[in-house]
Amino acid sequence: MLRSTPPEPTLFPTFSSALLSTPATILYCRCAYAQVVPTGVKNEVLQKLCDSNASFETVSDLCEMAAHRDPRLQAIASCGSLRIAACYPRAVKGLFQQAGFPLPADTEILNMRTQTAQEIADALLSAEPATAA
Repeated sequence: MLRSTPPEPTLFPTFSSALLSTPATILYCRCAYAQVVPTGVKNEVLQKLCDSNASFETVSDLCEMAAHRDPRLQAIASCGSLRIAACYPRAVKGLFQQAGFPLPADTEILNMRTQTAQEIADALLSAEPATAA
């Protein structure tokens, strides 16, 4: 069950320098506008991230950010080891490329449209180094 008031996630604009030094930076996309990611999966992944007490960043919609060439995408793309929970890896990579901030080759992109919430949470919170998706 989703908490009624999850903790307020960080919304960039000054991308946390503490996150840049962690083994993997976690980015969670809410996919608020296209609404193509199943709500149950989105909510469960977010709940698992909140319950884990792990540091993570969240954005309302990567597609909208890319369409507006949001400069925060550059901060995200400049992270070392990066794990993203969003949708299809090819689409996410394309969004960053289109905005002019290609993702590093070792970025791990987890697909909330096709994977289970448990699979995604396990991969996001794994102590193992991220592997490219």
